[in-house]
Amino acid sequence: MKLHRCKNQWVKLPGHPCWRVEKALIDAGVEYERVPGGWPGHPDYLAEKTGVDKYPAIEFDDGTWYRDESKNMAAAIREGRLDELHGKTPAAGMSP
Repeated sequence: MKLHRCKNQWVKLPGHPCWRVEKALIDAGVEYERVPGGWPGHPDYLAEKTGVDKYPAIEFDDGTWYRDESKNMAAAIREGRLDELHGKTPAAGMSP
């Protein structure tokens, strides 16, 4: 899987959305590839895939995506529910 996140990879503060999700992946032992992007609010490809142009977003190996508020994403990862969230993006009108 791939974690699409902002290019500010050096920011490792608890309130930073991208770090919050990345830290949850690390803590859960989930293998992922980090895909740093540009500035938040400008990644057109994210809007095409998730319905919103905000980081972070997870792209699964089967081509589906998951995007939600970072607190919700981190909670789902920590609860071990990541596998059930393939293609679930509440921001795009889908329910988790």
